[in-house]
Amino acid sequence: MEEKILETRRLYLRRLTQEDFDALCRTLQDPEAMYAYEHAFSDEEVQQWLDRQLNRYRQYGFGLWAVIEKTSGRFIGQCGLTMQDWDGRQVLEVGYLLERQFWGQGYASEAAIACRDYAFSALHAEEVYSIIRDTNTASQNVARRNGMTPAGRMVKHYYGMDMPHLVFRVAKKEQNQE
Repeated sequence: MEEKILETRRLYLRRLTQEDFDALCRTLQDPEAMYAYEHAFSDEEVQQWLDRQLNRYRQYGFGLWAVIEKTSGRFIGQCGLTMQDWDGRQVLEVGYLLERQFWGQGYASEAAIACRDYAFSALHAEEVYSIIRDTNTASQNVARRNGMTPAGRMVKHYYGMDMPHLVFRVAKKEQNQE
């Protein structure tokens, strides 16, 4: 079993491996789960997604990680840290994407908070962001539960479309005041 990177009350996070391909397909090929991307992924796109995470681990030492529910040992989604372009610079982002059957149970917030705390403690980040599609209210609520507030807007160009996004941010010093 892969080493645990983070652990919460109900979850642990570990690096994704090629063996997670089928589990990733359950989310990335689900049209409802992928509504913010405007399409479900093909097998080739799922592999590219997985390869991108593996490359991030090599380049940065982090990326999106597998989210495992402790009691069952089941892969329920992904959450982690990535570098994203915003406002002319690279920012550290907390991202999350869970299988639909695990929505609404607090797992995304639990994992995202752990990733934010990891960014502040292990990576010594001064601020962390989440860049979220403007129509994705559920993910925006996760960002708010993660202590984030809106910091701006941007448009991502993806799959031949312009997709408005909201940028949420939390600073380390704000977390220390709670």
